[in-house]
Amino acid sequence: MLRNYLKIAWRNLLKNKTFSSINIFGLAIGLSCFILITLYVVDELSYERFYPNAARTYRVDSDIRFGGTDLNLAVCSDPFGATLKKDYPEVEQYVRFYASDGRKFIKRGTETIIENRVAHVDSTYFDVFPRPILAGNPKTALDEPNTVAISESAAQKYFGTTDATGKTLEVGINEKTIYKVTAVYADMPSNSHFHFDFLFSMDNVTDYNYGNFLSHNFHTYIRLREDADPRALEKKFPDLINRYVLPQAQGFMEIKSMADFEKSGNKLSYSLIPTTDIHLKSDRLVELDVNGNMQYVSVFGIVALFLLLIACINFMNLSTARSANRAKEVGIRKVLGTERQTLIGQFMAESTLTSYLAFAFALGLVALALPYFNELAAKTFSITMLFSPRYLPFLLLFPLAVGFLAGYYPAFFLSSFRPIEVLKGKLNTSAAKSNFRNALVTFQFAISLLLIISTVIVYKQLNYIQSKNLGFDKDQVLIINATSGLEDNKEAFKNEIKQLTGVKGACYAGYLPVDNSSRSDNTFSKYAVMDAKSGFNMQIWNIDHDYIPTLGMEMAKGRNFSRSYGADSSGIIINETAAKILGYPDPIGKKLYTSDGNSSTQTIAYTIVGVVKNFNYQSLRENVGPLAMRLGFNRWETAFKVNMSEAPNLIAQIESKWKQMAPAMPFKYQFLDEAFDEMYRAEQRIGKVALTFAFLTILIACLGLFGLVTYMTEQRTKEIGIRKVLGASVAGITALLAKDFLKLVLIAILIASPLAWYFMSKWLANFAFRINIQWWMFVGAGVLAVLIAFLTIGWQSMRAALANPIKSLRSE
Repeated sequence: MLRNYLKIAWRNLLKNKTFSSINIFGLAIGLSCFILITLYVVDELSYERFYPNAARTYRVDSDIRFGGTDLNLAVCSDPFGATLKKDYPEVEQYVRFYASDGRKFIKRGTETIIENRVAHVDSTYFDVFPRPILAGNPKTALDEPNTVAISESAAQKYFGTTDATGKTLEVGINEKTIYKVTAVYADMPSNSHFHFDFLFSMDNVTDYNYGNFLSHNFHTYIRLREDADPRALEKKFPDLINRYVLPQAQGFMEIKSMADFEKSGNKLSYSLIPTTDIHLKSDRLVELDVNGNMQYVSVFGIVALFLLLIACINFMNLSTARSANRAKEVGIRKVLGTERQTLIGQFMAESTLTSYLAFAFALGLVALALPYFNELAAKTFSITMLFSPRYLPFLLLFPLAVGFLAGYYPAFFLSSFRPIEVLKGKLNTSAAKSNFRNALVTFQFAISLLLIISTVIVYKQLNYIQSKNLGFDKDQVLIINATSGLEDNKEAFKNEIKQLTGVKGACYAGYLPVDNSSRSDNTFSKYAVMDAKSGFNMQIWNIDHDYIPTLGMEMAKGRNFSRSYGADSSGIIINETAAKILGYPDPIGKKLYTSDGNSSTQTIAYTIVGVVKNFNYQSLRENVGPLAMRLGFNRWETAFKVNMSEAPNLIAQIESKWKQMAPAMPFKYQFLDEAFDEMYRAEQRIGKVALTFAFLTILIACLGLFGLVTYMTEQRTKEIGIRKVLGASVAGITALLAKDFLKLVLIAILIASPLAWYFMSKWLANFAFRINIQWWMFVGAGVLAVLIAFLTIGWQSMRAALANPIKSLRSE
C-alpha cells in the first residue's frame, strides 16, 4: 500500500511540475532556516553543560551601590571563596580566577608573543572545572609558585608536542619569570564562558593585598554539595557581610552598621548564578568573555518556528489551490469505492514525499549558507555535525513531522469532497474554509511586517550609535597595542612617531572609552573622613598630559593637566557626572579623598584641577557614570591622532620604527572606531539576521499569497468569463480580484504594527541613549508590503483576466 501511495505521489509531483517546484522550494527555505537557527539555539543553550558537576557549580556575583553609583560585578573579594568553604558546610570546593593582567608576554625562541587567554587560578581549578589531561597530574599541577598548566594548542604552539610537562616558559618583559609546565589539558570547548590557554599559579599574584573584603577583583566559583540549596546559602550572606566586611569598612569610614549603610541609599549584596546560566543570563562588569543574550536566543527560536510555520502554511495554501484540479480525481475514486481514510493516506504520502524532497534540498541550502551563517553568528558549525548521532534522529524524523503538519489540512480538505457535487463541477467552498485560508495569509504577512519593522528600527538605532556625539573623537585615532613591550624605548617611540607627517597628536592610552579596555574603580569622598552619605564609587583612569586633546575631549571647567604645574601629580580631573554628585557650584580647587589601592586604610587627597565634559566611556546602553583621571601613564597602548588619507603609509612607517626598537615583539594595531563597533557586534548581527529572515519570510508569504490567488481565480473562472462577455475591462477584473487580497495585507499591517512597537520598545529600553520610534517606520513597511503583495496578486489576476472567456463558458 505504501509503495502504491509513493508511486502515485511521485507521478502527481511530476505531473504538476510548477506547483511541485514552488511547494518544494518554499518548504526548503523554511526548513533550511529552521535547521540553521536550531543549530545556533542548541549551541547557545549548551554552555558549560559538559562539566560533570555543572548543575552544582555557581559563581559569586557582587552588587554594590555607593553614593548613587551602581556596580553589578561578576567578581567578588579574594577571601570570599575560602570563607564560604570554611564557614558553610554546604560549600564543597571553590576556585578563584585572577584575570586582571589581561595578557602576558611569552617568549618563543627569539620571538615574543602576546597571549590574551591567560589567568591565574587556584590549585583547585581542575577539581571544580575538570578537563581531559594529556600530560601531568591535575591534582598537584598548580600547587607551587612558578607553575603553569597549558592547553593542547598552546603546547603545540610553543613546544611542538603535547608532552610538554617539565618544560619552561619565559614570561614578562621587564621582570621576567620562568614558569614550569606541570600539565597539558585538552582545549576548552567553544561553548564555555571562558577560554584560557594558560593557567598560572595563583601564588604568583604578588601585587595584591590579600584578605581585603572590600576590594573586588576575583572571579570566584563554588561547588555545592548535592543536597545544598543555593537560595538558602544566599540568605546567609548578610551574616557573612556583618562578620567580615563591616569591620573592614569601619576601618576607613564612619559607619555603625550595615543597616545605617543601607538607610543612606547604599547597598552591598552577593548572589549566586549557576555557571550554566552565565553565558545567556549574565551581562555584568568584568565578565571573563563576551556573553550571549537569552533575549536574542528566544527571538531566534521564535523566528525559526514562525518561518517553519509560514512554510507549512504556504504548502497548505498551494495544496488547496490545486483542489479544483484534484476534485474530479477524488470524486471518481470515491465512486469506485475508495474510502476516505485511504484518500487521506494518499495525500499524506504526497505531503511527506514533498517534505523529504524539500528537506534534502534544504540540507544543500544549509551547506551553502553555513559559511555566511557562521560569520554572522560567530560560530564554527559544519554540515557534518548534522550527521552525528546527536542529530541523526532529527534528520530522519523531522521531515516526517513537517510532512504531517503541512499535509494534515490539505489531506482532510481534499478527501472531504462529495463525489456527486465534484462530478457536477460544484466544490464545497464554504466561508469558514475561505476565512481559514485568509487567516493563514494574514498571519504570514503579519510576521513578515513584524520582521521588516524590527529590522528598520534596529538599523536606525545602530546608525544613531554611529553618528551620536560621544564627547570624544573616535575617528582617525590609531591604537598601537602592547607598547609596554618596548621597555625603555616607550617614550622614544611615542616621540618619534609624533614627528611623522600626518600624525596630529599622541598619548598613552591604557584606558580607552570602549569595552574591554582597562577599568579601575575606587571609593571617593569630599571629606577626609568618609561616611555612608558622602562616599561614592567612581572609575579612575591613569592618563598623560596629552590624553584629553588627542582624543578630542572638551573641558567644561578648569584646565587639563600641564607639564608647567608640578603639583598636578596630586591633581585630578573629574567628569560632569562626578561634579554633579559632589554638588559644588564650582569644584575647581576642592579636595577629593580616596583609599590607597587595596589597603583601604591609607587616605590620599587629590585636588580637582578640571572638569571634562561627559563622554560615553561605556556602551550607549549605560548612562555616563562618574569618572576621574589622574596623571599615571598606563603604557599598555599608545594612541595617535592621524590623517586617515595618509594612514596606510603611516602604518608602514610606524611598523618600521617598531621593528627597529622591538624586533622580537609583534606589531599589532587597531583603529578606535573599530574597537567602538565591537561593543555593538551583537546588535549588528541581530540586524543582519532580521533583514535576511524578513526577506525570506516575505518570499515565502508571497508564495502563499500566490497559492491563494490561484485558488480563488480557479473558483471564479466562470464568473470572470461572464464579466468579460458583459464588457468588463481587464483592469476592472484585476482590481476586483486584487481588492480582497490587499484587504488581508492591510489587516496584517494593523496586527503587526502594535506588536512591532511593543517588542522594539522593550529592545530599545536596553539602551540609555536611543532613538524614538516614528510613524514613518510603520507606514514605510506597510507600503512595501502592499507593493510586494500587489505585484504578486497582479500578475496572477491579470493572467486570469486576459484568459479567453470561451474556454471557461463552453461547458455551459
